[in-house]
Amino acid sequence: MSLLYTSDHEWISNDNGSAVVGITHHAQDALGDVVFVELPEVGKTFAQGDVTGVVESVKAAADVYMPVSGVIIEVNEALRDNPSLANTDPQGEGWFFKVRLSDPGQLTALMDEAAYKAMTA
Repeated sequence: MSLLYTSDHEWISNDNGSAVVGITHHAQDALGDVVFVELPEVGKTFAQGDVTGVVESVKAAADVYMPVSGVIIEVNEALRDNPSLANTDPQGEGWFFKVRLSDPGQLTALMDEAAYKAMTA
């Protein structure tokens, strides 16, 4: 399962109509030590580009944006108790939420890994 990326530094992993979303290694690196994560409400619908949450670190706070339109079907409760998972494993155990896609075609506008690496270089 390959990852796609947004210019706002979220990643998304699509699995047959539902997807997992989190922040990238680059984002967590820029933020520094994450101390708080605000997650979206399960069942809430967001449009592509909507703010779905906030990540706060010792250095700054940053919004988390919805990579594609859809409904939140699960959030990573482990982040509430241990926000540092966003630093230690941002593309694994530090995922933020799962979404049921309402328009899978929106995935085509996102970047693959090579394009994201070129953007952040």
